Amino acid sequence: MKAREADLLVLPGLGGGTDNHWYRRWASRIATATVVEQDEWWKPEPEAWTARIVEHVERAGRPVVFIAHSLGTMALAHAAPHLPEGDIRGAFIVAPPDLETRLSMVSDARAFVPVPRDPLPFPSLLIASKTDPYASLEAAADLANAWGSLLVEAGDAGHINADSGHGPWPEGLMTFTAFLGRL
Repeated sequence: MKAREADLLVLPGLGGGTDNHWYRRWASRIATATVVEQDEWWKPEPEAWTARIVEHVERAGRPVVFIAHSLGTMALAHAAPHLPEGDIRGAFIVAPPDLETRLSMVSDARAFVPVPRDPLPFPSLLIASKTDPYASLEAAADLANAWGSLLVEAGDAGHINADSGHGPWPEGLMTFTAFLGRL
């Protein structure tokens, strides 16, 4: 599959990310990518975030591939059982936070606990860093196992965001392109 053959739905994390964040950069350069904007980025409500994701999937004109980062990955896990049947091809999941053991670091996200642990009903690839302040590599591996995701270790990459030096993140784009090619 190629990017032009899918509706790429970008699911940002808490705060929505800056224009310098890799997923916003990708969305501005890939014609079929759309950022799923939320009404409230700093006081997230799982029901509202889930409903917005479902709306975008229902409006999609092509097969859907998700690109999710941080709290957006949790929104995707909550939305998965509510997604309409259709052509969801996969999910590229990056830096999911460990909401259950590091809740004090992400207190604004406590509404997303408990984290769904059912396997995602589509192929997924989960990228995690060994130095992510919001999740240990072990916690990310546990989520990958629960969700049925292929785990890719990013090494010493922090939270894989602009603050950790991942503005354009070309390595991530190459990994995403390879993931698309396998769908």
